[in-house]
Amino acid sequence: MGKWRYGVILDAGSSGTRAYVYRWLKPEKARKKASKEELGKLPELRTKKKWAKKIHPGLSTFGDKPEQVGTEHLKELMDHALKIVPSDEHENTPIFLLATAGMRLLPDQQRKDVLANVCSYMRRTTKFQLPDCDMHIQVIPGETEGLYGWLAANYLLGGFDDPSDHAHGKEHHTYGFLDMGGASAQIAFAPNATEAEKHANDLTLLRLRTIGGHQKEYRVFVTTWLEYGVNEARRRYLKALLDSSPDSKELPDPCLPIGLRETKSGHVVSDGSKDVKGEPSLLLGTGKFDECLRQTFPLLDKDAACADEPCLLHGVHVPAIDFDVNHFVGVSEYWHTTHSVFEMGHKDMAYDFKTHQSKVNEFCSKDWKSIKSGVSSQKWGKKVDETTAAEVCFKASWLINMLHEGIGVPRVGLEQSPDSDTKAGNKTKQALESAKDRGFLDPFQAVDKIDGTEVSWTLGKMVLYAASQHPPEDHAMAVGFGSNIPGKKLPADFQFPGGREPELPDDLDWHDKLFASAGERRVPGLLLFGAILIVALFLLCGRERRQNILSKFRPSSPPRFSRKKRGVLSRFFGKGAKYAPLAPTGTDDFELGDVDSDSDLEADKAPTKSTRASGWSTPKLQGALDSPVIAPNSAKTYFDYPAGPGLTSRTESRERLGLTPGLSLNTSGSRSRHNSPTRRASPLGAPKDLD
Repeated sequence: MGKWRYGVILDAGSSGTRAYVYRWLKPEKARKKASKEELGKLPELRTKKKWAKKIHPGLSTFGDKPEQVGTEHLKELMDHALKIVPSDEHENTPIFLLATAGMRLLPDQQRKDVLANVCSYMRRTTKFQLPDCDMHIQVIPGETEGLYGWLAANYLLGGFDDPSDHAHGKEHHTYGFLDMGGASAQIAFAPNATEAEKHANDLTLLRLRTIGGHQKEYRVFVTTWLEYGVNEARRRYLKALLDSSPDSKELPDPCLPIGLRETKSGHVVSDGSKDVKGEPSLLLGTGKFDECLRQTFPLLDKDAACADEPCLLHGVHVPAIDFDVNHFVGVSEYWHTTHSVFEMGHKDMAYDFKTHQSKVNEFCSKDWKSIKSGVSSQKWGKKVDETTAAEVCFKASWLINMLHEGIGVPRVGLEQSPDSDTKAGNKTKQALESAKDRGFLDPFQAVDKIDGTEVSWTLGKMVLYAASQHPPEDHAMAVGFGSNIPGKKLPADFQFPGGREPELPDDLDWHDKLFASAGERRVPGLLLFGAILIVALFLLCGRERRQNILSKFRPSSPPRFSRKKRGVLSRFFGKGAKYAPLAPTGTDDFELGDVDSDSDLEADKAPTKSTRASGWSTPKLQGALDSPVIAPNSAKTYFDYPAGPGLTSRTESRERLGLTPGLSLNTSGSRSRHNSPTRRASPLGAPKDLD
């Protein structure tokens, strides 16, 4: 078996599905390898660019043909993942398909049918771990998507593992997270202490676990705005534009480059063409970016009624953001729009509003012919085509409004955040310089990759899963997330990363549980192991040896127990009847089996050496032995009763005994001891151990 654990996750978005493969050290190997400092960190996940694969179209296009989703959509991605994950790790590799905006728009029954077919296909064609379809194959809400994104960004930036290097002031060391896709937009951040206390019921509790088993808790605010993605915003913008002039055959659009003609569905119309696919050409670009900003601003819906103050957009409650400590990173459209055209060759340049808006104005005021020429000559890179160039002006205006008018991010270059003059004084010089090198102490920074790893919410999901696989310290609680409810009880909506909290990973056996656990848990484990070993060795000893060992700890006159009470334990530890060997008159030694007699206590006090037959059991005596115990002064003794089956062989072999004078046999076949002489110790010593 290798040292790596793998995980596969599929991001089923509105335009396509992308498969990601991640790996991390198996828990027991990571713990053995880790230093004391590393035991306090989260497991390290790794991936490679070639491990990701995307296919088109989106999963939602199979709503009316769910039975085809496997062969027509998933097969290519499954084949890719099966090649990346070693074959001997397939059964240990969890797989997830988490769908976002596109699947949320399907009717309920279609959505259920598609997901059911996805699960059945994966189970039928792979050996990946898929114990719970509802947990591993699901449509996640925007809030969950935002939380995973927040987790991924802070994981890569180091806010979790190295908080002292990311001190933002006021004991704050995590980053806010902004995400925007085609259909929705999300925000996630940890409010400052004042806001966190004031809005505790609005926060989500997120619990992680380090390699050493220590838990880390964070309380994060997460919300989503449906129809606030760039594609949905464009749709709402065009609807408002058309509604304002319903009878116009051609509307001026300030968000398009000068001279660009488009249909309302976004198709570019060539010169002289009247229509595309039957649609009349309605939009004519004017290249007035300032006007574009004014016309997209109402889409924020900032004047909507706010039922729970404060609110940002569309009446959605959001705690007040302290930009002195809340520094945001933006992914997806925040990155692509700000860098695809306007920051070519400056991928790591910090976002500066004044500089960015100047570049947008310059580009969007160009006529369409010059832009087409620049695209052909790859002036803005190979990835910028005519479609990208035609859309970027609207997207830029929408992002600027969202960031600065909606969320309230300070405009760097034009305005400063509150207390900005003293902000640096709240941080150590080393932390400030370290973070500034990457530009993450600015109020906002667009990112795509951090240290070569893509910032994707799928990474956050897998970090949460990997953390849950490490054995916890004593009293450490379950990994996952749910409502922020005070106390140790898990909230009713608490979600485990894999559907349930694992008691022990499959590859972490009892040996690793004992020896690979945290230091403070190792001692009890070793003691338990030692106790088990001692008991096992004791049971392997012969019966006589066990008796000798126990006799050293037994009082000289132990209390007498009835036969029934000793039960099974008497076979291993109990004290059986004792006897003194007969005086030898022949060459053979003879001994009776274990019996209870009234002379036991006397035998205990006798100076002669007591002996005991070896073996795991004694012959079962019937007949007289089932009778009540007879008092010592009774007229009859044990040998006055007829011999049971257990003694038959001994009485029948009495001819082998050298009988001493005074020792006789009665007519019933049992031995009389009325006039027997005092017994002497056998010169042969104790009988041989038969074990």
